[in-house]
Amino acid sequence: MTKGKWLWIVQGLLAFIFLFAGSTKLVLPLDKLAGPVALPGLFIRFIGVCEVLGAIGLILPGLLNIRPALTPIAASGPRDHHDGERSPITIMGGDVALAIVPLVVGLLATLVVLGRRSTLTAAVSRQAVRA
Repeated sequence: MTKGKWLWIVQGLLAFIFLFAGSTKLVLPLDKLAGPVALPGLFIRFIGVCEVLGAIGLILPGLLNIRPALTPIAASGPRDHHDGERSPITIMGGDVALAIVPLVVGLLATLVVLGRRSTLTAAVSRQAVRA
């Protein structure tokens, strides 16, 4: 398999994970979303919107070939969320083993960012030539 096919598989998996997690945060009542650390309800809904938009950004730009440079940007947002917020909050809740899941998701998103950064670099170069 080529690098591009592997990236598409990882992007699809991440999009599914982000879409599921984000839609859950948007649909379920806030009392059902209570985690190990109390977070404001509006913040939880905001995270849900960001995850859904991240899922869309992982797939649509490359699929439609419209601004594919947005894909690594879309992957970096949820990656930062999973590495910077989810893992520490899960550890603070006392369940170190469950912190591995957001860490792995963050690492997969990092692979997409690194694998697709050439599209971002090319887009920046085209903008610089136009200016």
